[in-house]
Amino acid sequence: MKSISVSADRNYEVLIDIDWQKAIEPYLASRGQVAVIVSETMRDRIIELPDTEAQIHIFTIPDSEAGKSFATYQKVLDWLGAAGFTRNDLVIAVGGGAVTDISGFVASSWLRGIDWIAVPTTLAAMVDAAVGGKTGINSEYGKNLIGAFYSPISVLIDLSWLETLSDRDFAAGLAEVLKSGFIVDGQIVELLKGKELAEIRADATLTLELISRTVAVKAKVVSGDFKESFDREILNYGHTLGHAIELHSKYALRHGECVSIGLVFAANLARQIGILSDEITGLHISILEKLGLPTTYESRHWPELRANMSIDKKSRSGTLRFVAISEIGKTLRIEAPSESDLLAAYERLSS
Repeated sequence: MKSISVSADRNYEVLIDIDWQKAIEPYLASRGQVAVIVSETMRDRIIELPDTEAQIHIFTIPDSEAGKSFATYQKVLDWLGAAGFTRNDLVIAVGGGAVTDISGFVASSWLRGIDWIAVPTTLAAMVDAAVGGKTGINSEYGKNLIGAFYSPISVLIDLSWLETLSDRDFAAGLAEVLKSGFIVDGQIVELLKGKELAEIRADATLTLELISRTVAVKAKVVSGDFKESFDREILNYGHTLGHAIELHSKYALRHGECVSIGLVFAANLARQIGILSDEITGLHISILEKLGLPTTYESRHWPELRANMSIDKKSRSGTLRFVAISEIGKTLRIEAPSESDLLAAYERLSS
């Protein structure tokens, strides 16, 4: 087992390579009721908790981003109300990033905050969504625009969940892993360089190291800037265009697939304005393509994507701001890039 500490609105541990059902036992003691929130797909895989005197409720929500809606949020709150949840009770999110996002937001809202635990079941959730305390739901105007900063009391990463994860979802999670390599930990880039997806999946030791390093990156950044004042924004590398593509595709693409395209765009933009080398720009593309992730998007969609980017959370007074790198591990901001540079970066991506 590996344990990584996060110091944010509360101090908590991310426990990696554990049996989540055993690890969760201490958190059930003295609880009156426990709400387990799962997606429809996950509900088919029987979710069992250890023997406990607490009353267990299993609440099922729609899969993926469809579950991160006002309607679902209200429904779960109504469930808690009908069950009579108190401040001593517990919410457990068992699922991917969409489940941990909405579960944390529900926990932050009920009685102005009750305890919650994240049990991420996808690679993307393990290395990103479940760690850091950003919770929320989507708006028609964009992803994650409604929410709260509210940390879990623990994150329990059981690698056995990855055994049944599809290749597509595993690869999507690796986009977030690679992002962390480019912004902070260059060893992640070295570990992924030249590797194909099947090669990584077959190597449990490598998978554990990649997850541990990525969680350590996020824990360090979040502990230094919990509410995204400035420093935490580096975790959004590749996400400005990525979120715009998610909205445009109506979430038909995985989050990590959109981030993959966004990473290439961010690298192209930095190259366009002369702060990133051709070599590192090309490294983005070669690693992502080797993993089977998309690196292009159709040129005709630029006007809609450009409009979508205007509501990015990093924007200030209508001014676009991008996280960029000048070399591996060295981040900076691109403020108000020209429209010609934006278009040139996208045209290179879509050509």
